[in-house]
Amino acid sequence: MPREIISGNGLPKPSPYFSPAVKCAGLVFVSGTGPYDPVTGTLVGSTIQEQTSRALGNIASILEAAGTSLDKAVSATVILANEEEFAGMNEEWLKWFPVDPPARHGAKLPVKVPGLKISIAMIVEA
Repeated sequence: MPREIISGNGLPKPSPYFSPAVKCAGLVFVSGTGPYDPVTGTLVGSTIQEQTSRALGNIASILEAAGTSLDKAVSATVILANEEEFAGMNEEWLKWFPVDPPARHGAKLPVKVPGLKISIAMIVEA
């Protein structure tokens, strides 16, 4: 089964260790995506709501480059630095997924990155 690496201008800068997303078998697998400005690579937002919005905006851009969108999201893994910020994250999440949200799993960030509150990975229908 062929796979396509999703990358390009205006998308979050890829790590040398993984691709922003891979399209294969009718699905798009989006790597953990944080609240970074796609041009400068700097962290955006000081609140969990701001960071959730930026991370989801970054994912939306990746999905657009892959020819799909957030409304086709099947599953998401939300990784938080602080579990106590779940309610704030969920408040912003519901703005992006007001009906029929994807299945979701939560976890805690395994490594402290200064200022980073959230990372989101997703599986989306191509």
